[in-house]
Amino acid sequence: MDTIDGMRTFAAVAAEQSFTGGANRLGISTKLASKYVRQLEERLGAQLLHRTTRSVTLTETGRAYYDRCLPLLDQFDELEGLVQDKQSELAGPVRITAPTGFGSTHLVDALRPFQSAHPRVEIELNLSDHHVSVVEQGFDLAIRFGDLQDSTLVARKLLDMRIICCASPEYLASHGMPDTPEALTEHNCLLQSAGSTTDHWTFFVDNQTKAIPVRGSFRANSPMAVARMAAGGLGIGRVPLYTARPLISDGRLQVLFETHESPPIGLHAVYPPGRHLTARIRALIDHLREFLE
Repeated sequence: MDTIDGMRTFAAVAAEQSFTGGANRLGISTKLASKYVRQLEERLGAQLLHRTTRSVTLTETGRAYYDRCLPLLDQFDELEGLVQDKQSELAGPVRITAPTGFGSTHLVDALRPFQSAHPRVEIELNLSDHHVSVVEQGFDLAIRFGDLQDSTLVARKLLDMRIICCASPEYLASHGMPDTPEALTEHNCLLQSAGSTTDHWTFFVDNQTKAIPVRGSFRANSPMAVARMAAGGLGIGRVPLYTARPLISDGRLQVLFETHESPPIGLHAVYPPGRHLTARIRALIDHLREFLE
């Protein structure tokens, strides 16, 4: 067993808390993953993992080893990246986590030309509307909207995204057009259950930011669900522009309060501060920024 292979397998198993999950991440068999970790433990003379029939957890020694081997693996990847720079060909894995709605549409559209140009880059995209630990779960990049919850991560802004209010022409014909954001208190508002502005929406009114209380009969943890429900005529939604743009283009949604929109939210590529970005990751971030802008 090569030591780097052992370290990489151990890190994957630890991140997934599963030999099967770690093996799937690396594209090897569970039996081989177990063999590599066992040989690594024998080489070190220490137990790195607690194994049960249901879970795999780090021992105290394993945690210390995990925290130290991740930067070493990153530096090894960086060394390979330097060689790739010289050879003008990018190759290797990139693990990304992103929000479900944005990731399954706009991000996929952005990744497609990158992989066409660099076929030896292997992208693994994990979509979730819950924030995951970039470090512990072994992701190279996280694509995130808004203020960053983890201040220890490094963020590079990809774009600013408008947050819009919208409703269907049918809803507005039946319930009337709200003239000001304050009028939303008289309407059925479609809410997102994720985020810090669940029960109030912010607008720019009289040269200042103002929070308007809202309530309604529907809430979801997906902005796409809110946009589609608004297009169906149930009420007024507030969503990132990317989720509503196709529905606006075909006339199913109408934008409200354009002169009162609060400042846009940032879309960021996020990665751990101690990580040496490989050539392929640097190139991917540059590509995403150019493509999305």
